[in-house]
Amino acid sequence: MFKKALFPGKYIQGAGALREIPSLTNLFGKQGLILASPTAHGKILPESGIDFSSGSMAMAPLRFGGECCEKELSRIDGLIREHNVDVLVGMGGGKTIDTAKIAADRARIPVIVVPTVASTDAPCSGCAVLYTEKGIFESVYYQKSNPAAVVVDTQVIAQAPLRFLVSGMGDALATWFEARSCDATQSETPCGGLGTLTGLSLARLCYDTLLKHGVSAKIAAERHIVTPALEHIVEANILLSGIGFESGGLGSAHSIHNGLTVLEETHAYYHGEKVAFGVLAGLHLTDAAPEEAATVYSFCEQVGLPTTLSDIGLKNCGQDRLMQVAAKACAPEECIHNEAGRITAERVLNSILAADAMGEHRRNAMR
Repeated sequence: MFKKALFPGKYIQGAGALREIPSLTNLFGKQGLILASPTAHGKILPESGIDFSSGSMAMAPLRFGGECCEKELSRIDGLIREHNVDVLVGMGGGKTIDTAKIAADRARIPVIVVPTVASTDAPCSGCAVLYTEKGIFESVYYQKSNPAAVVVDTQVIAQAPLRFLVSGMGDALATWFEARSCDATQSETPCGGLGTLTGLSLARLCYDTLLKHGVSAKIAAERHIVTPALEHIVEANILLSGIGFESGGLGSAHSIHNGLTVLEETHAYYHGEKVAFGVLAGLHLTDAAPEEAATVYSFCEQVGLPTTLSDIGLKNCGQDRLMQVAAKACAPEECIHNEAGRITAERVLNSILAADAMGEHRRNAMR
């Protein structure tokens, strides 16, 4: 395999960056359509003061249906064909963005991604996650290329509920550990090749940035203000993690997340929250150094990420049901097999239980 790396065509970040959307859309097409999350559709776009009624953006924004599934994709595809849309803008959270990316890829048109929360590393990547209509993980869908542009307005990000930013830190937290595993085992990355020094280095920078600026960014987000720390964490959550995972690789944390979606109780929790617990379980699975594990647990505790099963809705969950999680995480197509050694459902179950036990132990010790 060759070494491969993927990047978005453009990345623009800063307070007021939404103003770039009309000119970018005109650059890429003649008939644009905005697929907007409910919040973007009902609040962010109307209050932006930006004129979207001229040029290629004359169409009214389309409200996202709520799930990145085949039914929603079919609806959007019909509108793209009916109105000859040649550039699609996806504005909102992870599922809105993923839906826009898949719809644009299938229609063979460019997509401009505008995240309104920094909750996942989806915006910059050339892949998306498909779910069933009930929200159960179904598959990963790879696009032919990464987004034509990614526009991140940090003033919008700062106004979002804090939980989104913290969840994004959970997703970004996995980047270094998974890329490190793929580098050690020379496993294939989502790029379809071997990891690069660029991907691995950005993954490490992502981790270091989280540890250095995570708490300060959380404080700023609580007050809905844009600070340098917030800018750093938004970049880590979206750009560094996006390039880091795609050009560095995935491992146990995301597979355990995918397994957790089997249990309905976890559906109320965000992607990054479940990934963060997957990171902790992955540290036990891979026999990470105790000092490193303690650092990661401490970070999660400081910013408010899950460290126990009860934190993701699974208090008193029986081992038989957790084995369903482990079995799903170990499906043949899962990236958990990028980890060293032979991965079994039994080992994964034990790592989940160990992560929960350690989280409970630390919590009790702090009381």
